[in-house]
Amino acid sequence: MKQIDTIIFDLGGVLIDWNPEYLYLKVFNGNREKMQWFFDNICTSDWNENQDAGYPLAQATEDRVLLFPEYENEIRMFYGRWVEMLAGEITGTVTILKKLVESRNYKVVALTNWSAETFPIALERFDFLQWFEGIVVSGEEKTRKPFDAIFNLTLNRFNIKAENSIFIDDNLRNIEAAKKLGINGLLFESPDKLYKQLLTFNIYL
Repeated sequence: MKQIDTIIFDLGGVLIDWNPEYLYLKVFNGNREKMQWFFDNICTSDWNENQDAGYPLAQATEDRVLLFPEYENEIRMFYGRWVEMLAGEITGTVTILKKLVESRNYKVVALTNWSAETFPIALERFDFLQWFEGIVVSGEEKTRKPFDAIFNLTLNRFNIKAENSIFIDDNLRNIEAAKKLGINGLLFESPDKLYKQLLTFNIYL
C-alpha cells in the first residue's frame, strides 16, 4: 500500500456546489431543452474553460455577443449574474476536508479550474477555503486542468510526490490526466462514496 501524505481537492462540484443551471433554469423559465441547447451552442463549457485559463471575462463576453447577437442578454448574464450559479458548500465533503486537516497527518491543498476574476467571491463566501495549505487557481496560472503544466506546478509548488498524493475531482478527464502523471485519482460522486474510496488508501476519518 502506498504511503499517502497529500490530498489534493478540486473545488467546484466537490466542495462547492456550482452549476450554471441554477441561473439559466430561471432565465429559460424552466425549459431544460432550451437551456441545454444554449450550453451546447452558445455559452459552452469549452468557452467557459477558456476563462478558467485566464482569458478576461469582459472580452470573452464581447467575443460571444459578436458571434451570437440575438442572445446578447443571455450571454451577458453568464458572468454578470455568475454569483447565482453558486448554491453553497457540499457539506459532507467539507466535513471530510475538516477531518483531514484536523488529523494533521496530511498536506491538504486545492487545485481548481476557476477564473481569477470570480475566485475572490468564493474566497469571501466559503471560510473552509482558508483551511488549505495552498490553492492553485487556474485563472491565476494561465493554464488549467487537464493539462500537465498545472498538475506539475501543483506538485512542485507544494513539494508533493505524485505517488504519495491523492487527487479528488468530479471530472473523469482530469482524473485520467492526473493518473498519467503518477498521481492517485479518485472520481468524486458523493461524500459517502468518497469516505469509502479513502478507506482503500488506509485513510480513516
